[in-house]
Amino acid sequence: MFAKGMIDFLIQIIKSWEIITVTVVLIFYFYLVFYVTRTHHPPRNFPPRSRAHKKEKAPVEPVPEGSDDEDLGIEED
Repeated sequence: MFAKGMIDFLIQIIKSWEIITVTVVLIFYFYLVFYVTRTHHPPRNFPPRSRAHKKEKAPVEPVPEGSDDEDLGIEED
């Protein structure tokens, strides 16, 4: 019964006119703030990155298929 009463209480709070009014006002306020900041500060244009500075990876040497366990450092008892 406690959970049912708590759920009903929360629904009444969420549906109250004060909560709805404050929510609508906050949405309008954030919309206005983001609109003003977007119009006063145009997006920055970043220069394109040059790919010439990118380091090339060294080619990987293939492992020979007939390698011994001694090359790998594995010891057998």
